[in-house]
Amino acid sequence: MIYVIIFLLVIAWIFIFFGMVSVFKIKNLYSRILSAATIDTVGSLVILIALLFSSFLGDFEEGFSFKYDYVIRFVLLIGFLLVTTPISSHVNIRSAYLSGVEVKELLHEEDKAKLEKEEGELNA
Repeated sequence: MIYVIIFLLVIAWIFIFFGMVSVFKIKNLYSRILSAATIDTVGSLVILIALLFSSFLGDFEEGFSFKYDYVIRFVLLIGFLLVTTPISSHVNIRSAYLSGVEVKELLHEEDKAKLEKEEGELNA
């Protein structure tokens, strides 16, 4: 069981690390907020699930002891996280939109070349 907990914590830190990298690499503000909210939710959820599994372990000296109060707390935290994270990311994106931050379209090189070609044909 301890290996499952360690595995879940490693997975959570990998998600959090790649989320931090994506926040710095992505140029569009709205994509940054979406990436940060998603990675925050997934990383926190996996950490809480690992803590939930650790509450099943109990103390090794006392043997197996199931701690109901910790399980209830972790389940409530997981529910709270799943409800509040989408709301907070929506509020952040809405305030950015209402304050006038432009939505930039991110195009690939092929799409940019195709648009420039079409604009050149229209102007000619």
